[in-house]
Amino acid sequence: MIPSSGGLALEIIVPVFNESAILERSIYRLADYLSRELLYSWKITIADNASTDATGAISRKLADEVPNVSYRRLETKGRGFALRDAWTSSEAKVLAYVDVDLSTDLAALPPLIAPLLSGHSDVSIGTRLGRTSRVVRGPKREFISRSYNLILKRTMQVRFSDAQCGFKAVRAEVAHRLLPYVEDNCWFFDTELLILAERAGLRIHEIPVDWIDDPDSTVDIRQTAVDDIRGLVRVAGSMMKGNIPLQAIYAELGRGPIAAPTRPSFFGQVIRFGIVGAFSTLAFALLYLLFQGPFGPQQGNFLALLLTAIANTAANRRFTFRIHGPERQFTQQFQGLVVFLVAWGITSSSLLLLHAIHPDASPSTELFVLTCANIFATLVRFVLLRIWVFRVRRSEERRSGIVIKQPRASAL
Repeated sequence: MIPSSGGLALEIIVPVFNESAILERSIYRLADYLSRELLYSWKITIADNASTDATGAISRKLADEVPNVSYRRLETKGRGFALRDAWTSSEAKVLAYVDVDLSTDLAALPPLIAPLLSGHSDVSIGTRLGRTSRVVRGPKREFISRSYNLILKRTMQVRFSDAQCGFKAVRAEVAHRLLPYVEDNCWFFDTELLILAERAGLRIHEIPVDWIDDPDSTVDIRQTAVDDIRGLVRVAGSMMKGNIPLQAIYAELGRGPIAAPTRPSFFGQVIRFGIVGAFSTLAFALLYLLFQGPFGPQQGNFLALLLTAIANTAANRRFTFRIHGPERQFTQQFQGLVVFLVAWGITSSSLLLLHAIHPDASPSTELFVLTCANIFATLVRFVLLRIWVFRVRRSEERRSGIVIKQPRASAL
C-alpha cells in the first residue's frame, strides 16, 4: 500500500561494525531490490557504530554514489546504539533494519512492511522458526536459537517465535514511545523492544522467511546468549517493580479487547481451573521425560515444575479468571510462583510428617497420604488464586473493562 499523506514511507537501517568486506556488495544489492520492487518512498541508512576498518570510507562513497543512501556514524560500539540513534532521528513512517550480510531473503521485505503502512500492525518481524520458513544453518546455532526462544516464551509469556532474526520493522510512533524504556544497547536491544511491545498490547506481525547463515559472522553466539538471559532477568524485574508504564502505553497505543470480557461464574472458574490443571499435569509429565535425561531426576523435576507453574498461572489468568491486558501481569506471575511453592510445601511436608510418625510406611500408605495432600493443596491453590493473585478490585474493573455478572434480583 502506498501512503497517501506524502513524506518518507520507509527507512531501512543497516547497522555495521567493521563490515568493509561485504558492505558495498550488500548495499548495492539492497538498493537495487528496493528500486525494482517498492512503489513507495524509501531510504537506506548505514549506521556505523565505531568501526575501525575501511567501513567509514566505503559508507561515505556509497552515500555519494547511490541514490537514497545516507551514512551515520557513532563513536560508541553497539548495535542497539546504532538503531536507537538512527530511528530517533528518522522522519519515516516505518522504521526497519536488516543485517548487513542480508542473510534473510529480501523477497520477505514487502510483506514485512505492508501491515505497518496500512496500520494493521505495530511491529513486524521475520521468523526463522515458522513452519514454512526455510533455514540453512549449523546444528549448534539452531539449538541455541531454539532454546533461547523457548526460554523467552516460557519466562516472559510472549507469543512471537523468533526474537533474534535481524529483519524487523516498527511504526515510527510506536518506536518513539517505547525506545526511552529500552535499556539495552547491544544485541538484546530488539528483543527488549519486542517484549515491551507485546506487554503493552501492541500487535506484532510475523512472517516466515528464507534465511541462510553467514559462515563468516563474528557474533559470539555463546556470550550473546548469556547476555540475553541477563537481559530477560533485568526486564522481568523492571516490569514487576512497575518501572515501565506499560498500562499507560497500552491505553495510548495498545489494541484492547473487541468486547469487554465477562468473568466466569464461581462454578465456571472451578471447571476451567480443573481443565487447566489436567493439561498442566500432562505438560509436567512430558517436560519431566524431556529434562530428566540430560539434567537428572531432581533437576529435571524442578525445571518441569517451574515451567509448568509459569504456564499454569498464565493459563488460569487468561482462561479461568478472564484477565486481559498487561497490568500486574508480572506481579501475578510472581504471586503464582508463591502459590505453587505453598502447594508444593503441603505435599512435601505431608510425606515428612508421615515418615516421622511411621518410618516404615508402605508405598500404598504414602500414595494415599500424597493423594489427600494433593487434593487439599489444589483447593488451597484455587482459593489463593481467586482471592489473592487474580482478585479484581472495583477500580480495576472500571479501568480494564472487566464485567462480572451479578445475580438477578428475585421478584418480590
